[in-house]
Amino acid sequence: MTRVIHTGDTHIGYQQYNSPERRRDFLEAFRSVVADAVEDDVDAVVHAGDLFHDRRPGLIDLQGTVEILRTLSDADIPFLAVVGNHESKRDAQWLDLFADLGLATRLGADPVLVGDAAFYGLDFVPRSRRDDLEYDFAPLPDDADRAALVTHGLFEPFAHADWDTERLLEESTVEFDAVLLGDNHKPDTAEVLDTWVTYCGSTERASASEREDRGYNLVDFGDDAVGISRRGLPDTREFVFVDVDLEEGEGVDRIQERVRQHDLEDAVVIVTIEGDGKPITPATIEEAAIDRGALVARVNDRRELPDEAEEVSVSFADPDAAVRERVRDLGLSDAARSIDETVRNGDLPDSNVRESVENRVRDLLEDDADAFAPAPERSPDDEDVTTVADELAVDADEADGADGTDETNAEADAAVANGGDAASTASSADRTETAASSDGDDPEPPIATAEDDDGGTGGTNGDDDSAESDDDPAEPDDDPAEPDDDHAESDDEPAETDTASLGDFA
Repeated sequence: MTRVIHTGDTHIGYQQYNSPERRRDFLEAFRSVVADAVEDDVDAVVHAGDLFHDRRPGLIDLQGTVEILRTLSDADIPFLAVVGNHESKRDAQWLDLFADLGLATRLGADPVLVGDAAFYGLDFVPRSRRDDLEYDFAPLPDDADRAALVTHGLFEPFAHADWDTERLLEESTVEFDAVLLGDNHKPDTAEVLDTWVTYCGSTERASASEREDRGYNLVDFGDDAVGISRRGLPDTREFVFVDVDLEEGEGVDRIQERVRQHDLEDAVVIVTIEGDGKPITPATIEEAAIDRGALVARVNDRRELPDEAEEVSVSFADPDAAVRERVRDLGLSDAARSIDETVRNGDLPDSNVRESVENRVRDLLEDDADAFAPAPERSPDDEDVTTVADELAVDADEADGADGTDETNAEADAAVANGGDAASTASSADRTETAASSDGDDPEPPIATAEDDDGGTGGTNGDDDSAESDDDPAEPDDDPAEPDDDHAESDDEPAETDTASLGDFA
């Protein structure tokens, strides 16, 4: 029998709530998993991705990770892992560095034998590239009785799923006994086509929505069956959740009374307010919790209270037109639309906007050092250049053109249907108006941009606080209306073929 620890989503380096102590917590949680592995003398530790929270972990986080992996190596316990969406880089991965140091094995299409179980790996693959993915794995070794696939993504039938598990199992060249998953921070297990599919959950709470205890899976590959059990991590940072349902007339005093009922020493305190009651000032409650020893305190007021401040009426004749005009005046770079969408993403918590923008800027600069350089000049008749203002015009036309009465909107819709120059066509009226007002002079050149399909971090995991880093810049495409989750390919890279193999994503 082969027994392994199945863990993942350790998110080392995440400085949650801007707290250095929380950053250390994520590293220490991983250390606790490894300590359990050594104490139990398991056959391997299998990590299902997102070892790091960011593709550029700090030096202290790297040093701490190397130290922990040496503990496993000294105990002759192999560390097998795949690359998750948070840590994924365009070139070599951190996991490759650890493999070069003899501290880890990066799983892939070729099996790694541990006891009588063979382990295969599949790194995170962006959704836009999965249709062409071929699940082509090397044959099962003769001395292997069991096979397991380790991968990272949101698989059916679990929450937030966007990956077809049945297709994976049906098209795989190896018949798997278990699929060990990462990405969803909630632990869960299901049986799909007679195969056990399981999430191990995260080792630390990456958002306030993750109320369940943190832990990992123990997986036993026996002669007759695969057994999956759950083990908690009791030494993680305590989270105190205070839920208050205010009655009419109740306010901050009632909330303070509820908070005082808990031991807050060194805890992360999350106060959630619902119901009616009086308006409250979150800072007052947070400061009081800190004074009572809490490490971090946050207040989530979910009530929809009327605004008692003096009403100010502001109106615009055409706010969308004003935005388009201002965008032209600003002379934004190719990356401006992507950053703008990240900032204005309504699904992104305000507390995560700064980190998300920083990650987005780093990604853009990593893929193209000139991403923020001025765009080339263009004249009103250039049909092959799309400006940020033109993109905004397309959005406005698509929203207002449902009645089919506007000729410009009809042209834009036709262009979109043909997979071509939707933005250029939709903006023809703008270019005509600009040319007419220029008295023969060239208009001030707008800025060319490529629209990004991924405006923010997302919480693919359903996180409220964790900023997801899988918002890679979109690949250039003949059809700007076609979204793509993956990085933009560099000019010197070979063109993609119609199908992709596992080696394409290694």
